[in-house]
Amino acid sequence: MDVIRHLGEPYQAVALSAHRHRERLLEQVRQVRPAAVAVTDDQTADAVEAAIVGSGTRLYRGAAGLVDLVRRDDVDIVLSAVVGAAGLPAALATVSSGKTLALANKESLVVAGSLLIPEARKHGATLLPVDSEHSAVFQALCCGKPAEVSRVILTASGGPFRDAPLDKIQNATVEDALNHPTWRMGSKISIDSATMFNKGLELIEACWLFDVPPDRVQVVIHPESIVHSMVEFVDGSVIAQLSPPDMKTPIQYALTYPDRAPGCGRRMDWSKLFSLNFRPPDFERFPALKLAYNVAATGGTAGAVLNAANEVAVAAFLAGKIRFGEICGTVQRTIDAHQVQRHPTLDDLLAADHWARQQATMMTESSALIHAQPVARGVGADYHLPVQ
Repeated sequence: MDVIRHLGEPYQAVALSAHRHRERLLEQVRQVRPAAVAVTDDQTADAVEAAIVGSGTRLYRGAAGLVDLVRRDDVDIVLSAVVGAAGLPAALATVSSGKTLALANKESLVVAGSLLIPEARKHGATLLPVDSEHSAVFQALCCGKPAEVSRVILTASGGPFRDAPLDKIQNATVEDALNHPTWRMGSKISIDSATMFNKGLELIEACWLFDVPPDRVQVVIHPESIVHSMVEFVDGSVIAQLSPPDMKTPIQYALTYPDRAPGCGRRMDWSKLFSLNFRPPDFERFPALKLAYNVAATGGTAGAVLNAANEVAVAAFLAGKIRFGEICGTVQRTIDAHQVQRHPTLDDLLAADHWARQQATMMTESSALIHAQPVARGVGADYHLPVQ
């Protein structure tokens, strides 16, 4: 909203969506008077409907309503920041309508990259990354041709546990896990950052967005979160995109692409002394990252299962049902129990998502999980990580 106000005409928020954040949505409705809103939670939709009577703003209900919202004729660009697999139907509807999709919902590509990318090409839709890491890669790629790319380097802050001993990580509290050192995000993404599943999802997303195999995507820990990601070219040159950690910058670039406009995000202060540090990730401390590499190499329905099981496991941790250290183990065992379909249809992916949620739910509710440990087996267990 700040970016749209900063850019001014011809940018206008003509449609908004929310799940349960009723008050924030209504505040935005009062500010910008959108033509339409979509609310996916039924109880929240009832309250919003009562509040907007006579305002001229149309209400769309449920997941189907969100799809109808993005298909409206007055919508040109869809910025999707829906958390989880719930963002997939609207993302598919956007590209099938030939519109520009500014994507901050990485799960759409993790679950259904094999469908979303071809669908965008088929309908001539533009797909632009909004995650700061993928926006950085997208911008760096402008410095060379696809055939000249040696590897993509994704930076990660390391989250709240980048230097923590393993026993502290295994038994971390919800408060500990939500205390991200750089970004202020919702609870799901904050937990994913603490486990580094978030970076794992971004790894899979990068493979789809930039058409590179996982062995050409490298993750490095960068605590300062100033270098958002890098691209190394075949001649050894490395192009990086730097800026203070502020999501306004990548959001604005997606909205104005291929042009640039004066920004409203924070700027680098080159008058002060600072340093930038990089180090390889510890896969023993963050087994979720190794698991994501395995899933990226496997493909098929594996991404849908990983994402669904992780959503269930994170919810169980936040509800106090499992320990923090059991999140990755739950996902690993769900994948181990899954028979991967290599060339899935949308129905296959949705079925895999549904199955994985049921499987992971049974695991999180089982008392036997208390003593379970993550096991590095199953999908792609012999996959070799890129050389650090």
